[in-house]
Amino acid sequence: MDWTKAAFVFPGQGSQMVGMAKDLAETYPVARQTLEQADEILGFALSDLCFNGPEDSLNDTYNTQPALYTAGIATLRVLQAEMPGAVPGFAAGHSLGEFTALAAVGAVSFEDGLRLVRERGRLMKAAGTQSPGAMAAVLGLDASVVREVCIRASQQTGGVLILANDNCPGQNVISGDDATLEVGMRLLEEAKAKRVVKLPISIAAHSPLMESASAEFRQVLANTEFTSPRVPVYGNVDAQPLAGIDGIRHELDLQLTRSVRWTESVQAMVTAGAEVFIELGPKDVLTGLLKRIDRSKSGKAINGVEALQKFVAEA
Repeated sequence: MDWTKAAFVFPGQGSQMVGMAKDLAETYPVARQTLEQADEILGFALSDLCFNGPEDSLNDTYNTQPALYTAGIATLRVLQAEMPGAVPGFAAGHSLGEFTALAAVGAVSFEDGLRLVRERGRLMKAAGTQSPGAMAAVLGLDASVVREVCIRASQQTGGVLILANDNCPGQNVISGDDATLEVGMRLLEEAKAKRVVKLPISIAAHSPLMESASAEFRQVLANTEFTSPRVPVYGNVDAQPLAGIDGIRHELDLQLTRSVRWTESVQAMVTAGAEVFIELGPKDVLTGLLKRIDRSKSGKAINGVEALQKFVAEA
């Protein structure tokens, strides 16, 4: 394995599941210790929520964000315990996963990153109460078409609708207030989208409706200690490596209200030399997206003991 050509990628919300990281914690002491460390920092049994649910509580963004972050770091720590040379040439994370990526390459401590994502979840939930909204998945249209429809819908209602996630060619997510989202969904169906599906999410993430969370989160970021990452971390907002500590803070601030440019982030890493994309966390969502972005590159999802042991054996 040429680690300089490997990218570590970390998933965002939607990858959580009851039972996440349980087999890793039962098999590897470093994973168990990571979950216990998170329990102690947060002051509640996050590990029990990850392992046993209930699902509704795990799906609450206030809990989902620290759960996915902790599971990602636990998986990484096991991999690096089994393969001490596992230091990638690139890193990135989808939305919440960007925080995991920064912790993975030493730009923020595990403890500080965990507190950050817990606070981010709290503030996003509060913003969703203050400025209600929703999200919908759009299949079968180019991002440019989706973006144009969002503009038209916003003009019709005077509300907010934005392309929130450009996940891969033909798979996008829109975000905005309920009325404008409904108009946008109708317009997208008229534009011959294959499917437009409202998501079971009660906030308009990655849209201007998260603005009320920004000022407070900006202060939290200012009070968090960051260091320059050991390897390039490609940001969601500009799909480019984050430039220094100020660049990290700026990215994480803007990320609340701006689109996740995942397709372009992956393409930028490929252009820079990434050949293998290793997804660390529950499920295999990002590995599936890679197949739609660039089928010539290899994707590996390390989402449990079996997958990890297979990866180590074959590497």
